[in-house]
Amino acid sequence: MSKLAIVTGANSGIGFETTKVLVSKNIKVIMACRNMQKAQTAKNEILTIHPNADLEIIALDLSDFDSIRTFAKEFSRNYSQLDLLINNAGIMTHKTSHNENGIESNFGTNYLGHFLLTNLLFPIISTTDLSRIVSLSSIAHKSTNKIPLNTKDLKKLKGFNAYSQSKLACLIFSYELQKRLASTNSSTISVCAHPGVSITNIGQGLPNLVLNLQDKFGLILFSNQADGAKPTTYAALNENVQGGDYYGPDGFREFKGEVKKVDSTKVSKNKEIAQSLWAFSEELTGSRFVV
Repeated sequence: MSKLAIVTGANSGIGFETTKVLVSKNIKVIMACRNMQKAQTAKNEILTIHPNADLEIIALDLSDFDSIRTFAKEFSRNYSQLDLLINNAGIMTHKTSHNENGIESNFGTNYLGHFLLTNLLFPIISTTDLSRIVSLSSIAHKSTNKIPLNTKDLKKLKGFNAYSQSKLACLIFSYELQKRLASTNSSTISVCAHPGVSITNIGQGLPNLVLNLQDKFGLILFSNQADGAKPTTYAALNENVQGGDYYGPDGFREFKGEVKKVDSTKVSKNKEIAQSLWAFSEELTGSRFVV
């Protein structure tokens, strides 16, 4: 069988563009999406560009642990390999809301849902030679130095700060996962990427200052979604990528530009915080994640 990838949130934005690139490389893509109608529309659009694309849609709502478990069971019944897991899907909401499991929505969907998904799919990923797990972070991770490590912290999450902490958590998870993979001499690697500031539907949740800049200057400052997907596809496909790498645009404040290896904040590399976050994530999802 040719290479197989899962892309969460494949029906729009960065996930849609990532899917187009992967199928152009003859990689079969499982489009893991919450809205089946939008997913089918996206699939049909991709097929008009790549008629021979091998695409399959499987329902996945990352805000619902039961949906994640159902997705993992269905995938595991049908497939025994997984070359690429692209943890792309995300939301950005300023309104305080909670997911199906009572967890703040940004943190629950963007980070915790992907933590559980990766955990449940790990038996297949880890036995697929040279597989990769690509997690999506954001330059927004630089706007916070906090992360929820207990229930009290989790209850304090709200607004854009919740989004920033969710993306910081994705980055911490990617680094920590790579450390654990390396300790077992696994051929699987964990890498991370961010799109800069890309004009996609998730941008509706950006702070007013950024939205005003987007309205006034548009693509002068920010990238379109195709360019925004380049760090993700580079992390997924480039042969020079190594575990623990983090990629983003090389332009002003990493808003847009060509792909380069980028740095992250001190807190994102804190070993104690990473281990505490991992343990708290296991507690919240009710599943141990053993690498």
